[in-house]
Amino acid sequence: MFLNRTVIASFAMIAVFSAISTSFAETVDTQTTITPLDSSTGLEKTIVPFHAPKENKLPWGFVEGKIANPVEGHPVIIQIYKNGEAVHFAQTDVKKDGSYEYKFRVRDVTNDVVTKIFEGDYTVKIFKVVYLDKSTTFV
Repeated sequence: MFLNRTVIASFAMIAVFSAISTSFAETVDTQTTITPLDSSTGLEKTIVPFHAPKENKLPWGFVEGKIANPVEGHPVIIQIYKNGEAVHFAQTDVKKDGSYEYKFRVRDVTNDVVTKIFEGDYTVKIFKVVYLDKSTTFV
């Protein structure tokens, strides 16, 4: 129940997506842990890999998901790391249905100058405040 399948995508991230796929996003393996904050809420941390290939031609990537048991008023926090160093932090609101999405630039072209904002392998950490399942025991 606590496992949240999170999708992270860039429209041309070949390591995660097939170059010939008609889908722009696929589910990736995730690691999810929950740290109790009090007797009814916890901080859910999901870690997913992210790859921006050198040949990427498209500009956007995004993080999206749906929280089954969100605590109202708490945004989703997104942290992106390369080689253990923080490179991008963001937050996004959770919609009434529990879904969230954050869109970010992977590549920019201004005046015919290409800037690769993301290239290579990254780790993305996604933090959500959730209500705890009463049947779960934490040690």
